[in-house]
Amino acid sequence: MPIDPRFVGKRYGPFRYEIGLEKMREFALAVGGGVPSASFGSIPEDLNPLLYDESAGKNGPYGSVIAFPTFAVTFAIAPFAAAVSDPELDINLLMVVHGEQQFELFDAMRPGDVITTTGSISQIFEKSQKDFLIVVSESKNQKDQLLVRATWTAVVRR
Repeated sequence: MPIDPRFVGKRYGPFRYEIGLEKMREFALAVGGGVPSASFGSIPEDLNPLLYDESAGKNGPYGSVIAFPTFAVTFAIAPFAAAVSDPELDINLLMVVHGEQQFELFDAMRPGDVITTTGSISQIFEKSQKDFLIVVSESKNQKDQLLVRATWTAVVRR
C-alpha cells in the first residue's frame, strides 16, 4: 500500500544529543582509515590533527577539536529514523532502502555541543512502483545556531 501523502509536513523531535570528544575522535579514526581506538594502533598519517588533537584544536581556527563532517549522521538521522518507523505511516522496514542523504554544514561541531534536532516529512511520492519518503532535519547547538541541515531519502519497495 502506498504511503499516504497526507503525512507531508509531519514533524519529529526534538531529539537531544551531547557531542563527546572521545566519540568524535573514534569516528575520525574510523573514517580516516585507522582503528576506532588509538589504543590499538597508530593515528593515520593523513588525518587532520584538528579532528583528534586537543592542542592542535586549541591553536587552530576553530578554537577546539572539531568533528569530522559526516559525524553529523550520529544525531541528525533521528527524525528520519522516527519517520520510517512511525506506525501511522505503516512502512514495512524490511522493504526500506536508504536511498541517499545530503548535508549542509553551517558551522563546526565541537565537543560539549548540545545538539537539538527536529525534522519533518517534506515529500512523499511514487515512482517505478516504489514509494519515496523525504525527510529534512535541522540540528542546532545550545546557542540555537543552525549547524546542520540534512535531507534523507527512503525508498520503500512494494
